[in-house]
Amino acid sequence: MTNTTMSRIGWTMSGLMIAFLLMDATMKLLALPIVLETSAPLGFVGAEMARALGAVLLVATLLYALPPTAVLGAILVTGYLGGAIATHVRVGSPLFSPHPVRRVPGRHTLGRPLLPRRTPASADPATPLVDP
Repeated sequence: MTNTTMSRIGWTMSGLMIAFLLMDATMKLLALPIVLETSAPLGFVGAEMARALGAVLLVATLLYALPPTAVLGAILVTGYLGGAIATHVRVGSPLFSPHPVRRVPGRHTLGRPLLPRRTPASADPATPLVDP
């Protein structure tokens, strides 16, 4: 790939992420009913909390979107999304159970050469890897 192609792919991916984060921040700032309904079981109750989270996300996203402050924005967005993941793990959200990972399409066909497995019969580390 040329540098131009890689640059365009990078800008496109950043643009999609910025658009998604801006949409999320706007929904939280408006305290839409769906935001309030889905945030309450996670422990974020009320319109004030939704607006505060929306403001934090908006500031982080705008910092990420501006080239001079993109590194700071990327760090803040990473922290925000890390907090979101930690919240889901804390409440035991089924999205983070191991079952969806087992059902990823293509894992068994594409990942087979990259992820060799030991069969239960050959669990001894000294035995060579066998594809089940």
